[in-house]
This record gives sequence, C-alpha cells and structure tokens, in this order.
Amino acid sequence: MILLWLLFIPAVGGVLAWAAGARHPDWPRWIALFVLIIDLLVALPLLSTATSSTIISSSVISPGQTAWIASFDRPWIPQLGISFELNLDGLSLVLILLTIVLGLASVIISWTEIRDRVGLFHANLLWSVTGVIGVFLALDLFLFFFFWELMLVPMYFLIALWGHEHRFYAAIKFFIFTQGSGLLMLVAILVLVFIHQHETGHFTFDYLALLGTKMSPTTAFWLMLGFFIAFAVKLPAVPFHTWLPDAHTEAPTAGSVLLAGILLKTGAYGLIRFVVPLFPDAAHAFAPVAMALGVIGILYAALLAFGQNDMKRLVAYSSVSHMGFVLLGVFAWNTLALQGVVMQMLAHGISTGALFILVGALQERIHTRDMRLMGGLWGTIPRLSAFGMMFAIASLGLPGLGNFIGEFLILLGSFHVSVPFTIIAATGLVAGAAYALLLVQRAFHGNAMPQPNAAKLIDLTAPHLAVMAVLALTIIGLGLYPQPVLDEVAPGLAVLQQDGAPSAGVSQQFVEETR
Repeated sequence: MILLWLLFIPAVGGVLAWAAGARHPDWPRWIALFVLIIDLLVALPLLSTATSSTIISSSVISPGQTAWIASFDRPWIPQLGISFELNLDGLSLVLILLTIVLGLASVIISWTEIRDRVGLFHANLLWSVTGVIGVFLALDLFLFFFFWELMLVPMYFLIALWGHEHRFYAAIKFFIFTQGSGLLMLVAILVLVFIHQHETGHFTFDYLALLGTKMSPTTAFWLMLGFFIAFAVKLPAVPFHTWLPDAHTEAPTAGSVLLAGILLKTGAYGLIRFVVPLFPDAAHAFAPVAMALGVIGILYAALLAFGQNDMKRLVAYSSVSHMGFVLLGVFAWNTLALQGVVMQMLAHGISTGALFILVGALQERIHTRDMRLMGGLWGTIPRLSAFGMMFAIASLGLPGLGNFIGEFLILLGSFHVSVPFTIIAATGLVAGAAYALLLVQRAFHGNAMPQPNAAKLIDLTAPHLAVMAVLALTIIGLGLYPQPVLDEVAPGLAVLQQDGAPSAGVSQQFVEETR
C-alpha cells in the first residue's frame, strides 16, 4: 500500500490546492509544500528497507526476478489483462526521491514568482509529480503508458499558462513531440502484447511476463525502435531535441526545474527499464547507432550552448549535451556504465535544476536573461553569483562533485565497448568547461553592466538560500561519497543486465564492430 500512497498523496493534494486557491493565494503554496513533505516522509523509510535487505548477486537471481523493495498489484481491467501493478527497486527509489525533492524546491522558488491562478499552478505541479512517480513505479505496460501521458498534460499547462512571451508555441511543440512519440510506443506495446498472446495464449501487459517474448529479429528491431524513439524524444537525444530549448526558455522557473530535473530522467529510465531488457538482441545490434547519437548529442549541444546569449537557453542546451552521456552509457550496457548513468541522472537533475532556479531568480531581479546585458553581478548579488559559479562548475564535471562521478563511470564503462566513441565523447568535457566558464565570466565577473536600480538589487532570500544549500550539499555528497547510491541501485541494475543480456554471438559481434 505504501506505493499507492506515494501516488495518492500528491494527486489528492493537487485537488486540494486547486480548491484552496479560490480562498487565499497562500493556501495552495502551503498545501503543496505540506503534501510533498508528507510524500518524502513516506518514501524515506524505504531507503532503510533497501539498505537492510540482502544484496543478491545477479548470478543467483533467476530471469524475471529482481530485488523489489515493495510491490502492489491489483486487477484493473482484467478482461484485457491490465493490472494496477507497481513495483519499487533501488533505481526507482532514488529517482522518486529526486522527484519529490525537486518538487519541493519548485514550490519554494515559485512562492513569489507565481501570482496568477496560484491554486491551478500548484495543482498542475503536484499532478506532474504524480505522473512522474507513476512512471517510475508502473510495471504493467498499459499503466506505464497511462502515467507517461498523464505527466505531460500538467506540464503543458505549466508552460502554456505561466510561461513567457512565446509560451504557446513552446507548449504546443512540447506536446506534439512527446505525444507523437508516445503514440509510437503505444503501437509497439500493443504489437508486443499480441505477439506474446500468439506465442503463449495469454493476453497480458505485465512487464515481467513479456520479458523474453519470442519474435523474429526484424519484428524485435521495429518494436525496439518504437520504444526507443519515445524515450529518445523525452531524453532528449539529437535529432529529437528541438522541443527542449523552447520549452525550457519559455517555461516558468518551476517548469524548467521539473523538465530538466525529472521529466528528462523518465526517458533515460525507459531506456534502462524497457528498451534493452525487452529487446536485448535488437538493442545491442542497434547500440552502435545509439552510441553514435549520444556522442553527436554531447558535442553538438555543447557547441550550441557555447553560442547562446540567453542564459536559460545555454543551460537548456547543456542538458541535451549531458543527456548524450546517458544515452552513451545505457547502450554500453555494463555495470560501470549503468552506474554512471544513474549518477549522471541524479547529478544532472540537481545541478541543472539549481541553475534554472538561479536563472529564474536573476531574471526576476534584473528582468533579462541576456548575458550581454550582465556582468559584474558578483559585486551586487554575491550569494547568487557564488551558487551560480558552483553549479556551473558542477555542470562542467569538476572532480569532487556528482557530475564528475557520473561522466567518469560512463566513459570508463564505454571504453570497454568502444574506444573511439569514448575518446570523442571525452572531448565533450572540454566543450562543457568552455560554455560553463563562459556563463560564469559573462554574468558574474568582468565589467559591471549598468542595471536599473542596481543599488536596490536583492540577493538570494532565505527560502532560496535554503534550497540552494540543500542542493549544494547533495551535489557535494554525491561527488565525495557516491557509494550509498551505487549500493542502492546495484540489485536492480544487476537483474536488468541479466534480463537485457544479448546472446553471446551478438555481444561479441557488437564489441568487435564498435572497436
């Protein structure tokens, strides 16, 4: 039942926040804050449950099993083989905790920014969090698709109703890209279910039952591609990335935090949980193409980030570059690379979410995101500038911070699979340093640009300082002591590698080709 509460609390909280907005504008804020704190308190004890459980070696786990921390399974539409099946392992748990923490940060930093339709705003924020948590929990493929679509609708409204000048264009573009790719996944799900029924006589959407479904290599490839495109759009991977800079640029600060911090992670999660385990041979045959797309994304997006004048757009393109490392690591598909992927997902969510919060705070103070109109801000708002520099250097992968651990493990794991791809991807670290230092230099150092009411600029207030302090301590903790996270996700990753293990011939051919 605890998994049901993780969904029920923010879903009902959204309804209460919407209703309370008609009475007082502060009530929805307090309701959203209280609801997410309760959800966090519900989730945190699961960490001790996972830690106290025995870490089972992948060699003794039979196919289709994993070290589940908690499960919930009830019939939903039994005539169609659909159940309300929720399962939580370490991978899901760390991503859910990231979701709730960034949801809390989004509520706090929106306290003064959102003044119109406050109740509806916080309702959509909480419903978006609900959808993301559902994606990380659902193991019935129909239920997974339901939550996949559910999380998009409130995000559309967050962009369209509370975004900036070109918000409608960005919201529609976001919706078309994600909905269109989602329909491809739905078709692939249905075909997979029908093939499984033809083979076994059992009609089901159960993920564990569908693992190992026998089909021709051609069919497996096309079904894998349907799932891959849906997740690559959300990741986003080049060339499916064009919706992201517009959505980030036009979204309110909370919308950008949720997009970068958690919605992008659902694409990476889908690749890990579904694409490779369901279609192992097809995924490994496709791996050279996927890894090439990851490398192209790293370099291409870093180059575009370097050429931006809009600070928010620079951070948005940096997300595309960082997610290129994730795509590279997923299709390297070994323990080191997958551990790096998880660390990169967490570290990117924290560091990029923090950068979007700081960009929003800066825009609220000087009414621009154009770095050509900035400079010398360290002298007037030193606390904001100091945190901006810290998270910028975290983004470039400075040792001692979480992003370095993720990128290092991904490159180390990828090196065992493809030396050329790894070498090319490593140059992306240099490009990342270039655009991150460019942001710091142009915004916070150099000659101060004349700002209206510069003497009256207010530095970060106590709520923003509290959020920044928590995120800073987290990114430092991940960089200095990542082992607890690696231990948490180890059982789930071990089983996923077993479920997604290709035949020996395909694996050997893949390694030889990519070398």
